[in-house]
Amino acid sequence: MNRISTLLSLFLTFTISLGAQSIEEQLQGLEQEIDALEVQQDVLRSQAEELKLERVRRDLKAVGLPAETYIEHSAMMLEYDEAHEQARWVAHIITPDVISGTVFRSNDFRVDPKVDSGSAEEADYFLKYLQADSTYEYDGYGYDRGHLAPSADFRWSQKALSESYFYSNMSPQRPDFNREGWADLEGSIRGYIFEHPETQLYVVTGPVLDADLPKVERSVNGVSLPRRYFKVILDLEAQRAIGFVIPNRALENPLYTYAVSVDEVENITGLDFFPNLPLPAADEIEAKMEVRDWLPEVPEGDVDPIAAPSLPRGHFNTEQAKQYMGTNETITVVGQVVSTRYSRSGNLWFNLDRKFPNQIFSIFIRKKDLINFDFDPKTAFEGQVISVKGVIQDFSGTPTVNIEKASRMQIFEN
Repeated sequence: MNRISTLLSLFLTFTISLGAQSIEEQLQGLEQEIDALEVQQDVLRSQAEELKLERVRRDLKAVGLPAETYIEHSAMMLEYDEAHEQARWVAHIITPDVISGTVFRSNDFRVDPKVDSGSAEEADYFLKYLQADSTYEYDGYGYDRGHLAPSADFRWSQKALSESYFYSNMSPQRPDFNREGWADLEGSIRGYIFEHPETQLYVVTGPVLDADLPKVERSVNGVSLPRRYFKVILDLEAQRAIGFVIPNRALENPLYTYAVSVDEVENITGLDFFPNLPLPAADEIEAKMEVRDWLPEVPEGDVDPIAAPSLPRGHFNTEQAKQYMGTNETITVVGQVVSTRYSRSGNLWFNLDRKFPNQIFSIFIRKKDLINFDFDPKTAFEGQVISVKGVIQDFSGTPTVNIEKASRMQIFEN
């Protein structure tokens, strides 16, 4: 009986102890514990983000940057060109975190404090005047502050996204280029990550800084107005890469028509991309270009230009041919015939590698010169890889060669 009394006493004491706290007090205690856990989670997330940013910087340096001297930010690196008041190139990485990122545009455009000579600034793009109602009147110069490394690529990090608004990452872009073709390219590259969620992409972007570029009128620091922009992308895991060179204007053709090899971008810019990649794999990656790996909307029937290093000395692919327009030099160009047609007047046209109307290299045989062929060239060369020798002319922006003799055009055998 004494044992039962003791147990009953203990139970009553425990119950009274629980009842000593009101429901409100118990709830408040739990909420304080939850708040403490959330603070701890925020600290851990911040630490994880810093480690991810450190990994980005480490990986960029591992593949190599186009210059030994550069400015290093949290998730992008760049070389600033004082003469043109913009970056010569900006390197960054698109990580799989972009898929789940929830940070969006900050629009906190500002001078880059790490540019010793002073970066471009707001007055290089527009003026603004404070009105009596505390709003601003804007006087624009006609160009967007175009991101080189796009802010959306950093939407997994508030810090990295904010730094993408430094003026060192801006270049004057025509609105119909920046908001359409350029934005489409950026979106397509991010789309690659959604299709390959376990990889990361190494990206280098910049303006083609020709010596004779005009300046943006009224720009206070003399910002140059680029005619073209480049972007090179590397998937190190898949051992593939691609480049793009795009004019600073509304695009007349699909994105894939501006695709080139990394080697070709190096030839145009004088930059050496991903210099730490081991040879000979690096040469193969940078010379090869499979557009469909990156842009699945490439039309059926088009093919990639032949890798330039695989061609014999003195032979050029269809990408390289454009460099010889107007030089009056006789060169040999190699490519695959993907479309042919007779015009109404009886002239014969061939397109190599890309079909009309997105052609990148054309062959023209006048009706009067067809008599010099003892065979039908349309039937003989359709679908074949051929070499053609002649002077490269500019036909509405397309490198074109006029063939007068059958000996200047033959099936290519390497």
